[in-house]
Amino acid sequence: MSVSTAKRVLKIEAEGLLYLSQKIGKSFDQAVKLILKSSGKVVVTGMGKSGLIGHKISATLSSTGTPSLFLSPAEALHGDMGRVTKGDVILAISNSGETEELKSLLPHLKRMGCKIILITGNLSSALVKLGDIVIDAGVKKEACPLNLSPTASTTAALGLGDALAIALLEEHGFTERDFALFHPGGDLGRRLHLKVADIMRKGSQLPQVKLNASFAAIVQQITLKKLGCTLVVEAGQLKGIIVDGDLRRAMLKNADIRQWNAKKLMTARPATIASDVSLAHALQLMEEKTIYQLIVVDSRKKPVGLVHLHDLLGRGQIQIG
Repeated sequence: MSVSTAKRVLKIEAEGLLYLSQKIGKSFDQAVKLILKSSGKVVVTGMGKSGLIGHKISATLSSTGTPSLFLSPAEALHGDMGRVTKGDVILAISNSGETEELKSLLPHLKRMGCKIILITGNLSSALVKLGDIVIDAGVKKEACPLNLSPTASTTAALGLGDALAIALLEEHGFTERDFALFHPGGDLGRRLHLKVADIMRKGSQLPQVKLNASFAAIVQQITLKKLGCTLVVEAGQLKGIIVDGDLRRAMLKNADIRQWNAKKLMTARPATIASDVSLAHALQLMEEKTIYQLIVVDSRKKPVGLVHLHDLLGRGQIQIG
């Protein structure tokens, strides 16, 4: 019973978002342009469930390059309106369009010279008359069987807020480097701020053998350095890589593998990366190529280090997560 209820709720909310995507239009574009040309910040406001959604929208805006804060309508009417300055854009959220606190607050903000963007599910409401730009967030029905508790409507408002934040991100030309400035801590911050050079294995930690290295020497290097691989290097030049999987596959094909040398076992032209690349990019490259290690090379393509997937996931020199 509970699983069928969950499926029904998710289906209704998904249909609400799809319905919203089909009718979004000119007003959304106008809202983006208004925020882009404003000299202030985006002040998000809403009561109850809309206020909770507003908190998240404001946080997303701030983290993606659009300065924002959340303002409680009730608190604003009792002094917090001082946090708003001329040139700010107000993003008000009210599904009913009849929120009393917003009806009291918005006229004061308009007199201060603020422009109002209203996200509402009721285009015939009183708040529509106060909005400079009105974005229709109406859904056909709530997921609540009583059609009373805000469910699909709050999901719709949240989706519009995310869409607004990403549209502004793209217009600002917000980059990974910019994102890193706003996320210095935790998993995301480490991945974006730290570079391959910060965690790569190098010097005596780097497993390597020459082209004529014996099977025994190869196994010794892979075992000793505990990275599941060894580089094949000759006269300072990278020739290839041998991973432990190469040994297993070769053994299945040829019983006399112990007579093979590194040149015969290695994979030529292995994946490489520069030392100044972010850890996020290194992880993405590993996922794309379905590999566990990347060889770090300098500007002359000489091997200077190795970064392993375990290093990125917290089993080596860095803790992510």
